[in-house]
Amino acid sequence: MARNFEGIYAGGGWVGTRSSFDVLNPADGSVWAQAPDADAATVAGAIQTAHTAFPDWAALPFTERAHYMLKIADEVEKRGPDLVKALQGEGGGWFGKGMFEVGYVIEIFRSAAAANYQSIGEILPSEHNKISMVMRRPMGVVSVISPWNFPAILSARSFAFPLSAGNTVVLKPSEETPYSGGLFFAEVCEAVNLPAGVFNVVTCSRDNVASVGDELIENPLVKGVSFTGSTAVGRMVAAKAGAHLKKVCVELGGKDALIVCEDTDLDKAAQIANFGSFMHQGQICMSVEKVIVQESIYDTFLKRFVERASKLKMGNPLDDNANVIGPLINDKQVGIVRQQLEDAIARGAKVALGGGIRGRFVEPTILTGVTPDMLIYQNETFGPVVPVIPFRTDDDAIAIANDSEYGLSSGVLTRDEHRGLEIAQRLETGMCHINCSSVNDEPHVPFGGVKSSGSGRHGGRWSTETFTETRWITLDRGHRHFPPGF
Repeated sequence: MARNFEGIYAGGGWVGTRSSFDVLNPADGSVWAQAPDADAATVAGAIQTAHTAFPDWAALPFTERAHYMLKIADEVEKRGPDLVKALQGEGGGWFGKGMFEVGYVIEIFRSAAAANYQSIGEILPSEHNKISMVMRRPMGVVSVISPWNFPAILSARSFAFPLSAGNTVVLKPSEETPYSGGLFFAEVCEAVNLPAGVFNVVTCSRDNVASVGDELIENPLVKGVSFTGSTAVGRMVAAKAGAHLKKVCVELGGKDALIVCEDTDLDKAAQIANFGSFMHQGQICMSVEKVIVQESIYDTFLKRFVERASKLKMGNPLDDNANVIGPLINDKQVGIVRQQLEDAIARGAKVALGGGIRGRFVEPTILTGVTPDMLIYQNETFGPVVPVIPFRTDDDAIAIANDSEYGLSSGVLTRDEHRGLEIAQRLETGMCHINCSSVNDEPHVPFGGVKSSGSGRHGGRWSTETFTETRWITLDRGHRHFPPGF
Protein backbone atom coordinates (compact mmCIF):
# COMPACT_ATOMS: atom_id res chain seq x y z
CA MET A 1 0.00 0.00 0.00
CA ALA A 2 1.33 3.44 -0.96
CA ARG A 3 2.26 5.88 1.79
CA ASN A 4 0.21 9.07 2.02
CA PHE A 5 1.87 12.11 3.58
CA GLU A 6 -0.17 14.74 5.40
CA GLY A 7 1.42 17.79 3.84
CA ILE A 8 4.58 19.85 3.63
CA TYR A 9 6.48 20.64 6.82
CA ALA A 10 6.52 24.32 7.77
CA GLY A 11 6.52 26.19 11.05
CA GLY A 12 7.09 23.01 13.03
CA GLY A 13 3.93 21.32 11.73
CA TRP A 14 2.34 19.66 8.72
CA VAL A 15 0.54 21.91 6.25
CA GLY A 16 -1.87 20.36 3.79
CA THR A 17 -1.79 21.11 0.07
CA ARG A 18 -4.63 21.16 -2.46
CA SER A 19 -3.32 18.12 -4.29
CA SER A 20 -0.72 15.36 -4.21
CA PHE A 21 1.37 13.51 -6.75
CA ASP A 22 2.45 9.90 -7.19
CA VAL A 23 5.96 8.81 -6.27
CA LEU A 24 6.88 5.70 -8.25
CA ASN A 25 9.10 2.76 -7.46
CA PRO A 26 11.49 2.89 -10.43
CA ALA A 27 11.99 -0.88 -10.41
CA ASP A 28 8.40 -1.83 -11.26
CA GLY A 29 6.51 1.44 -11.80
CA SER A 30 4.20 0.90 -8.84
CA VAL A 31 3.06 3.84 -6.71
CA TRP A 32 5.33 3.93 -3.67
CA ALA A 33 3.83 7.04 -2.07
CA GLN A 34 1.66 10.07 -2.58
CA ALA A 35 3.43 13.30 -1.71
CA PRO A 36 2.14 16.87 -1.17
CA ASP A 37 2.12 18.98 -4.31
CA ALA A 38 3.00 22.49 -3.15
CA ASP A 39 2.61 25.58 -5.30
CA ALA A 40 4.59 28.83 -5.25
CA ALA A 41 2.21 30.50 -2.78
CA THR A 42 2.62 27.63 -0.31
CA VAL A 43 6.39 27.86 -0.67
CA ALA A 44 6.29 31.60 -0.07
CA GLY A 45 4.52 30.89 3.22
CA ALA A 46 7.24 28.43 4.24
CA ILE A 47 9.91 31.01 3.41
CA GLN A 48 8.12 33.61 5.52
CA THR A 49 8.01 31.11 8.38
CA ALA A 50 11.75 30.50 8.09
CA HIS A 51 12.39 34.24 7.98
CA THR A 52 10.37 34.79 11.15
CA ALA A 53 12.25 32.01 12.94
CA PHE A 54 15.68 33.25 11.93
CA PRO A 55 16.48 35.90 14.60
CA ASP A 56 15.86 33.61 17.57
CA TRP A 57 17.70 30.68 15.97
CA ALA A 58 20.69 32.84 15.04
CA ALA A 59 20.80 34.26 18.59
CA LEU A 60 20.77 30.81 20.16
CA PRO A 61 24.10 29.90 21.82
CA PHE A 62 26.21 27.95 19.36
CA THR A 63 26.40 25.07 21.81
CA GLU A 64 22.64 24.64 21.70
CA ARG A 65 22.58 24.57 17.90
CA ALA A 66 25.35 21.97 18.03
CA HIS A 67 23.34 19.87 20.46
CA TYR A 68 20.39 19.90 18.07
CA MET A 69 22.67 18.60 15.30
CA LEU A 70 23.73 15.73 17.56
CA LYS A 71 20.11 14.96 18.41
CA ILE A 72 19.27 14.82 14.71
CA ALA A 73 22.18 12.44 14.14
CA ASP A 74 20.95 10.14 16.90
CA GLU A 75 17.39 10.19 15.54
CA VAL A 76 18.58 9.35 12.03
CA GLU A 77 20.53 6.44 13.46
CA LYS A 78 17.40 5.20 15.25
CA ARG A 79 15.31 5.44 12.08
CA GLY A 80 18.02 4.10 9.80
CA PRO A 81 16.20 0.92 8.66
CA ASP A 82 13.19 2.97 7.55
CA LEU A 83 15.40 5.29 5.54
CA VAL A 84 17.13 2.35 3.84
CA LYS A 85 13.77 0.95 2.75
CA ALA A 86 12.77 4.33 1.36
CA LEU A 87 16.02 4.67 -0.55
CA GLN A 88 15.35 1.29 -2.10
CA GLY A 89 11.66 1.85 -2.76
CA GLU A 90 11.59 5.37 -4.21
CA GLY A 91 15.21 5.63 -5.35
CA GLY A 92 15.92 2.15 -6.71
CA GLY A 93 19.12 1.88 -4.69
CA TRP A 94 20.98 -1.20 -3.53
CA PHE A 95 20.66 -2.17 0.15
CA GLY A 96 24.37 -1.53 0.75
CA LYS A 97 24.09 1.90 -0.81
CA GLY A 98 21.21 2.71 1.56
CA MET A 99 23.22 1.58 4.57
CA PHE A 100 26.09 3.77 3.43
CA GLU A 101 23.78 6.78 3.08
CA VAL A 102 22.42 6.35 6.59
CA GLY A 103 25.90 6.14 8.12
CA TYR A 104 27.13 9.08 6.13
CA VAL A 105 24.14 11.28 7.02
CA ILE A 106 24.77 10.60 10.70
CA GLU A 107 28.37 11.76 10.30
CA ILE A 108 27.25 14.88 8.40
CA PHE A 109 25.23 16.11 11.38
CA ARG A 110 27.97 15.24 13.85
CA SER A 111 30.46 17.10 11.68
CA ALA A 112 28.07 20.07 11.49
CA ALA A 113 27.88 20.08 15.29
CA ALA A 114 31.67 20.08 15.50
CA ALA A 115 31.90 22.96 13.02
CA ASN A 116 30.27 25.21 15.62
CA TYR A 117 33.35 24.90 17.82
CA GLN A 118 35.72 26.21 15.15
CA SER A 119 36.88 29.80 14.73
CA ILE A 120 34.33 32.15 13.15
CA GLY A 121 36.82 34.88 12.36
CA GLU A 122 40.31 36.26 12.79
CA ILE A 123 42.25 39.30 13.97
CA LEU A 124 44.06 41.32 11.31
CA PRO A 125 46.98 43.74 11.83
CA SER A 126 46.16 47.45 11.62
CA GLU A 127 48.56 50.30 10.96
CA HIS A 128 46.29 52.55 13.04
CA ASN A 129 46.60 50.33 16.13
CA LYS A 130 42.96 49.34 15.86
CA ILE A 131 41.57 46.00 16.84
CA SER A 132 40.69 44.81 13.33
CA MET A 133 38.38 41.82 13.30
CA VAL A 134 36.92 39.65 10.56
CA MET A 135 33.79 37.84 11.70
CA ARG A 136 31.20 35.58 10.13
CA ARG A 137 27.49 35.65 10.84
CA PRO A 138 24.51 33.70 9.47
CA MET A 139 22.76 35.06 6.40
CA GLY A 140 19.10 34.33 7.04
CA VAL A 141 16.91 31.98 4.99
CA VAL A 142 18.78 29.46 2.81
CA SER A 143 16.94 27.57 0.08
CA VAL A 144 18.15 24.04 -0.64
CA ILE A 145 17.21 22.21 -3.84
CA SER A 146 18.48 18.63 -3.76
CA PRO A 147 18.61 15.73 -6.26
CA TRP A 148 17.38 12.13 -6.33
CA ASN A 149 20.49 10.01 -6.75
CA PHE A 150 21.84 10.19 -3.17
CA PRO A 151 18.87 12.08 -1.74
CA ALA A 152 19.57 11.67 1.96
CA ILE A 153 23.25 12.58 1.77
CA LEU A 154 22.89 15.41 -0.72
CA SER A 155 20.03 17.00 1.21
CA ALA A 156 21.71 16.61 4.59
CA ARG A 157 25.08 17.98 3.53
CA SER A 158 23.35 21.00 1.96
CA PHE A 159 21.31 22.06 4.99
CA ALA A 160 23.13 20.70 8.07
CA PHE A 161 26.03 23.18 7.98
CA PRO A 162 23.94 26.27 7.11
CA LEU A 163 21.49 25.30 9.85
CA SER A 164 24.23 24.73 12.41
CA ALA A 165 25.75 28.12 11.55
CA GLY A 166 22.50 29.87 12.50
CA ASN A 167 20.60 30.08 9.22
CA THR A 168 17.08 28.78 8.74
CA VAL A 169 16.30 26.48 5.81
CA VAL A 170 13.60 25.68 3.28
CA LEU A 171 14.39 22.38 1.55
CA LYS A 172 12.87 21.15 -1.70
CA PRO A 173 13.87 17.56 -2.45
CA SER A 174 13.55 16.00 -5.89
CA GLU A 175 10.06 14.98 -6.97
CA GLU A 176 11.53 11.50 -7.56
CA THR A 177 12.59 11.07 -3.91
CA PRO A 178 10.51 13.47 -1.79
CA TYR A 179 10.62 11.29 1.32
CA SER A 180 14.21 10.11 1.58
CA GLY A 181 15.43 13.53 0.42
CA GLY A 182 13.11 15.69 2.50
CA LEU A 183 10.05 14.51 4.41
CA PHE A 184 12.15 11.98 6.31
CA PHE A 185 14.22 14.86 7.72
CA ALA A 186 11.04 16.74 8.58
CA GLU A 187 9.95 13.77 10.69
CA VAL A 188 13.37 13.66 12.34
CA CYS A 189 13.41 17.39 13.15
CA GLU A 190 9.89 17.17 14.54
CA ALA A 191 10.95 14.25 16.74
CA VAL A 192 13.88 16.19 18.26
CA ASN A 193 11.71 19.31 18.81
CA LEU A 194 13.76 21.58 16.58
CA PRO A 195 12.31 25.08 17.08
CA ALA A 196 9.36 25.81 14.80
CA GLY A 197 10.21 27.34 11.45
CA VAL A 198 13.93 26.67 11.61
CA PHE A 199 13.74 23.78 9.13
CA ASN A 200 11.01 23.48 6.52
CA VAL A 201 10.36 20.99 3.70
CA VAL A 202 8.31 21.63 0.57
CA THR A 203 7.60 18.97 -2.06
CA CYS A 204 6.02 19.38 -5.47
CA SER A 205 5.31 17.54 -8.69
CA ARG A 206 7.25 18.06 -11.89
CA ASP A 207 4.43 20.33 -13.10
CA ASN A 208 5.13 22.81 -10.29
CA VAL A 209 8.92 22.56 -10.22
CA ALA A 210 9.53 25.69 -12.30
CA SER A 211 7.32 28.03 -10.27
CA VAL A 212 8.36 26.55 -6.93
CA GLY A 213 12.03 26.74 -7.91
CA ASP A 214 11.69 30.37 -8.94
CA GLU A 215 10.10 31.21 -5.57
CA LEU A 216 12.92 29.48 -3.70
CA ILE A 217 15.50 31.51 -5.62
CA GLU A 218 13.86 34.88 -6.24
CA ASN A 219 11.88 35.44 -3.04
CA PRO A 220 13.50 38.52 -1.42
CA LEU A 221 13.55 36.85 2.01
CA VAL A 222 15.89 34.12 0.68
CA LYS A 223 19.53 35.13 1.16
CA GLY A 224 21.38 32.06 -0.15
CA VAL A 225 20.73 29.13 -2.46
CA SER A 226 22.20 25.62 -2.56
CA PHE A 227 21.52 23.54 -5.67
CA THR A 228 22.74 20.07 -6.55
CA GLY A 229 21.74 18.64 -9.91
CA SER A 230 22.33 18.83 -13.64
CA THR A 231 24.58 21.42 -15.23
CA ALA A 232 21.77 22.69 -17.48
CA VAL A 233 19.47 23.46 -14.54
CA GLY A 234 22.38 24.65 -12.40
CA ARG A 235 23.23 27.34 -14.93
CA MET A 236 19.67 28.66 -14.73
CA VAL A 237 19.69 28.58 -10.93
CA ALA A 238 23.02 30.42 -10.76
CA ALA A 239 21.85 33.01 -13.30
CA LYS A 240 18.63 33.72 -11.42
CA ALA A 241 20.38 33.91 -8.07
CA GLY A 242 23.07 36.14 -9.55
CA ALA A 243 20.48 38.51 -10.94
CA HIS A 244 19.37 39.10 -7.34
CA LEU A 245 22.96 39.24 -6.03
CA LYS A 246 22.43 36.19 -3.84
CA LYS A 247 25.11 33.78 -2.75
CA VAL A 248 24.74 30.44 -4.47
CA CYS A 249 26.51 27.09 -4.32
CA VAL A 250 25.87 24.85 -7.33
CA GLU A 251 27.27 21.30 -7.47
CA LEU A 252 26.61 19.93 -10.93
CA GLY A 253 27.47 17.13 -13.36
CA GLY A 254 30.70 15.39 -14.17
CA LYS A 255 32.53 13.34 -16.79
CA ASP A 256 35.03 11.90 -14.37
CA ALA A 257 38.11 10.01 -15.51
CA LEU A 258 40.07 7.19 -13.91
CA ILE A 259 43.64 7.02 -15.21
CA VAL A 260 45.20 3.56 -14.91
CA CYS A 261 49.00 3.61 -15.23
CA GLU A 262 51.10 0.60 -16.25
CA ASP A 263 52.73 0.22 -12.82
CA THR A 264 49.51 -0.17 -10.83
CA ASP A 265 48.05 -3.29 -9.18
CA LEU A 266 45.69 -4.48 -11.93
CA ASP A 267 43.37 -6.48 -9.69
CA LYS A 268 42.93 -3.48 -7.44
CA ALA A 269 42.51 -1.24 -10.48
CA ALA A 270 39.73 -3.46 -11.84
CA GLN A 271 37.95 -3.31 -8.49
CA ILE A 272 38.26 0.48 -8.30
CA ALA A 273 36.97 0.87 -11.86
CA ASN A 274 34.10 -1.51 -11.17
CA PHE A 275 32.98 0.38 -8.09
CA GLY A 276 33.46 3.81 -9.61
CA SER A 277 31.63 2.95 -12.84
CA PHE A 278 28.70 0.90 -11.57
CA MET A 279 27.92 1.91 -7.99
CA HIS A 280 24.24 2.96 -7.97
CA GLN A 281 24.04 2.19 -11.68
CA GLY A 282 26.50 4.97 -12.45
CA GLN A 283 24.02 7.56 -11.17
CA ILE A 284 26.59 9.56 -9.20
CA CYS A 285 28.06 12.91 -10.17
CA MET A 286 31.50 11.46 -9.31
CA SER A 287 31.02 8.19 -11.25
CA VAL A 288 33.88 7.01 -13.42
CA GLU A 289 32.74 7.84 -16.95
CA LYS A 290 36.09 7.33 -18.70
CA VAL A 291 38.59 4.62 -17.80
CA ILE A 292 41.87 5.72 -19.41
CA VAL A 293 44.38 2.86 -19.48
CA GLN A 294 48.05 2.74 -20.52
CA GLU A 295 48.46 0.79 -23.77
CA SER A 296 50.94 -1.74 -22.39
CA ILE A 297 48.40 -3.10 -19.87
CA TYR A 298 45.21 -2.30 -21.78
CA ASP A 299 44.22 -5.84 -22.80
CA THR A 300 45.07 -7.38 -19.42
CA PHE A 301 43.19 -4.69 -17.51
CA LEU A 302 40.16 -4.90 -19.82
CA LYS A 303 39.91 -8.66 -19.29
CA ARG A 304 40.02 -8.30 -15.50
CA PHE A 305 37.56 -5.40 -15.52
CA VAL A 306 35.07 -7.36 -17.64
CA GLU A 307 35.43 -10.44 -15.43
CA ARG A 308 34.71 -8.47 -12.28
CA ALA A 309 31.83 -6.43 -13.72
CA SER A 310 30.16 -9.54 -15.16
CA LYS A 311 29.57 -10.80 -11.61
CA LEU A 312 27.43 -7.84 -10.54
CA LYS A 313 23.89 -8.96 -9.77
CA MET A 314 21.04 -6.93 -11.28
CA GLY A 315 17.43 -6.78 -10.08
CA ASN A 316 14.83 -5.05 -7.91
CA PRO A 317 16.66 -3.98 -4.72
CA LEU A 318 13.54 -4.73 -2.65
CA ASP A 319 13.51 -8.35 -3.86
CA ASP A 320 17.05 -9.21 -2.83
CA ASN A 321 19.61 -7.21 -0.84
CA ALA A 322 22.31 -8.74 -3.07
CA ASN A 323 20.94 -6.93 -6.14
CA VAL A 324 23.77 -4.44 -6.54
CA ILE A 325 22.54 -3.06 -9.87
CA GLY A 326 19.04 -1.64 -9.60
CA PRO A 327 16.94 0.38 -12.04
CA LEU A 328 17.66 3.79 -13.46
CA ILE A 329 15.48 6.42 -11.85
CA ASN A 330 13.06 7.04 -14.73
CA ASP A 331 12.37 6.48 -18.42
CA LYS A 332 13.98 9.79 -19.38
CA GLN A 333 17.29 8.69 -17.94
CA VAL A 334 17.02 5.32 -19.69
CA GLY A 335 16.47 7.21 -22.93
CA ILE A 336 19.65 9.26 -22.44
CA VAL A 337 21.71 6.13 -21.80
CA ARG A 338 20.16 4.31 -24.75
CA GLN A 339 20.87 7.22 -27.08
CA GLN A 340 24.52 7.41 -26.05
CA LEU A 341 24.98 3.66 -26.32
CA GLU A 342 23.36 3.38 -29.75
CA ASP A 343 25.30 6.40 -31.04
CA ALA A 344 28.60 4.89 -29.88
CA ILE A 345 27.91 1.51 -31.50
CA ALA A 346 26.76 3.16 -34.74
CA ARG A 347 30.03 5.10 -34.86
CA GLY A 348 32.20 2.03 -34.36
CA ALA A 349 32.44 1.35 -30.62
CA LYS A 350 32.45 -2.28 -29.50
CA VAL A 351 30.60 -3.79 -26.54
CA ALA A 352 33.02 -5.71 -24.33
CA LEU A 353 30.32 -6.45 -21.74
CA GLY A 354 26.59 -5.87 -21.35
CA GLY A 355 24.65 -3.56 -23.61
CA GLY A 356 21.23 -4.93 -22.73
CA ILE A 357 18.33 -2.70 -21.62
CA ARG A 358 15.15 -4.16 -20.14
CA GLY A 359 12.68 -1.56 -18.94
CA ARG A 360 14.61 0.67 -16.55
CA PHE A 361 17.32 -1.92 -15.97
CA VAL A 362 20.54 -1.36 -17.92
CA GLU A 363 23.22 -4.03 -17.78
CA PRO A 364 26.68 -2.96 -16.60
CA THR A 365 28.24 -2.11 -19.94
CA ILE A 366 31.88 -1.68 -20.96
CA LEU A 367 32.75 -0.18 -24.34
CA THR A 368 35.96 -0.11 -26.36
CA GLY A 369 36.82 1.91 -29.46
CA VAL A 370 35.16 5.07 -28.16
CA THR A 371 36.28 8.24 -29.96
CA PRO A 372 35.77 11.98 -29.35
CA ASP A 373 33.03 12.25 -31.98
CA MET A 374 30.69 10.05 -29.92
CA LEU A 375 28.08 11.42 -27.50
CA ILE A 376 29.29 9.16 -24.71
CA TYR A 377 32.81 10.62 -24.91
CA GLN A 378 31.68 14.19 -24.15
CA ASN A 379 28.29 14.05 -22.41
CA GLU A 380 27.55 12.95 -18.87
CA THR A 381 25.96 9.48 -19.05
CA PHE A 382 24.65 8.98 -15.51
CA GLY A 383 24.16 5.30 -16.15
CA PRO A 384 26.09 2.00 -16.00
CA VAL A 385 27.96 2.42 -19.30
CA VAL A 386 31.68 3.23 -19.38
CA PRO A 387 34.28 3.42 -22.16
CA VAL A 388 37.82 2.08 -21.70
CA ILE A 389 40.25 4.27 -23.66
CA PRO A 390 43.99 3.58 -24.22
CA PHE A 391 46.80 6.11 -23.76
CA ARG A 392 50.53 6.12 -24.48
CA THR A 393 52.07 8.88 -22.37
CA ASP A 394 50.96 10.74 -19.27
CA ASP A 395 50.43 13.81 -21.43
CA ASP A 396 48.00 11.79 -23.55
CA ALA A 397 46.09 10.59 -20.47
CA ILE A 398 45.81 14.11 -19.07
CA ALA A 399 44.60 15.47 -22.41
CA ILE A 400 41.88 12.80 -22.68
CA ALA A 401 40.77 13.36 -19.09
CA ASN A 402 40.64 17.15 -19.53
CA ASP A 403 38.85 16.94 -22.87
CA SER A 404 35.48 17.74 -21.28
CA GLU A 405 33.43 20.74 -20.25
CA TYR A 406 33.16 19.15 -16.79
CA GLY A 407 35.67 19.18 -13.95
CA LEU A 408 34.32 17.52 -10.82
CA SER A 409 36.39 14.53 -9.68
CA SER A 410 39.07 12.15 -10.98
CA GLY A 411 41.30 9.25 -10.01
CA VAL A 412 44.88 8.22 -10.80
CA LEU A 413 46.18 4.70 -10.18
CA THR A 414 49.95 4.25 -9.93
CA ARG A 415 52.54 2.84 -7.53
CA ASP A 416 54.68 5.94 -8.17
CA GLU A 417 53.31 8.53 -5.77
CA HIS A 418 55.34 11.35 -7.32
CA ARG A 419 53.90 10.49 -10.75
CA GLY A 420 50.41 10.39 -9.29
CA LEU A 421 50.78 13.83 -7.74
CA GLU A 422 52.22 15.25 -10.97
CA ILE A 423 49.24 13.97 -12.96
CA ALA A 424 46.74 15.06 -10.30
CA GLN A 425 48.02 18.64 -10.33
CA ARG A 426 47.42 18.88 -14.10
CA LEU A 427 43.87 17.52 -14.09
CA GLU A 428 41.16 20.16 -14.41
CA THR A 429 38.98 18.90 -11.58
CA GLY A 430 37.96 20.20 -8.20
CA MET A 431 38.95 16.88 -6.62
CA CYS A 432 41.43 14.12 -7.46
CA HIS A 433 42.10 10.84 -5.66
CA ILE A 434 45.39 9.03 -6.18
CA ASN A 435 45.14 5.23 -5.96
CA CYS A 436 41.42 5.39 -5.34
CA SER A 437 38.14 5.95 -7.14
CA SER A 438 36.77 9.28 -8.29
CA VAL A 439 33.80 8.43 -6.05
CA ASN A 440 35.04 9.85 -2.76
CA ASP A 441 33.59 12.13 -0.11
CA GLU A 442 33.83 12.99 3.58
CA PRO A 443 31.65 15.42 5.55
CA HIS A 444 34.45 17.83 6.48
CA VAL A 445 36.25 18.21 3.12
CA PRO A 446 35.73 20.88 0.39
CA PHE A 447 33.48 19.07 -2.08
CA GLY A 448 32.92 20.70 -5.46
CA GLY A 449 34.10 21.12 -9.01
CA VAL A 450 35.41 23.52 -11.62
CA LYS A 451 34.38 24.37 -15.20
CA SER A 452 30.79 23.21 -15.85
CA SER A 453 30.74 21.09 -12.70
CA GLY A 454 29.76 24.06 -10.57
CA SER A 455 31.00 26.69 -8.16
CA GLY A 456 31.21 26.93 -4.40
CA ARG A 457 32.05 24.17 -1.96
CA HIS A 458 30.13 21.96 0.45
CA GLY A 459 31.60 20.37 3.56
CA GLY A 460 33.02 21.47 6.89
CA ARG A 461 34.22 25.04 7.20
CA TRP A 462 33.74 25.54 3.46
CA SER A 463 29.98 25.13 3.87
CA THR A 464 30.09 27.54 6.78
CA GLU A 465 31.98 30.09 4.67
CA THR A 466 29.56 29.66 1.76
CA PHE A 467 26.46 30.26 3.85
CA THR A 468 27.60 33.00 6.19
CA GLU A 469 28.39 36.68 5.65
CA THR A 470 31.88 38.05 6.17
CA ARG A 471 32.05 41.28 8.21
CA TRP A 472 34.97 43.57 9.03
CA ILE A 473 34.71 45.26 12.43
CA THR A 474 37.27 47.57 14.00
CA LEU A 475 37.71 49.05 17.44
CA ASP A 476 39.71 52.30 17.40
CA ARG A 477 41.89 53.12 20.41
CA GLY A 478 42.27 56.81 19.59
CA HIS A 479 45.54 56.55 17.67
CA ARG A 480 44.37 57.29 14.14
CA HIS A 481 45.46 60.70 12.85
CA PHE A 482 43.29 62.63 10.39
CA PRO A 483 44.45 65.26 7.88
CA PRO A 484 44.76 68.86 9.15
CA GLY A 485 41.60 70.85 8.84
CA PHE A 486 39.25 67.99 9.68
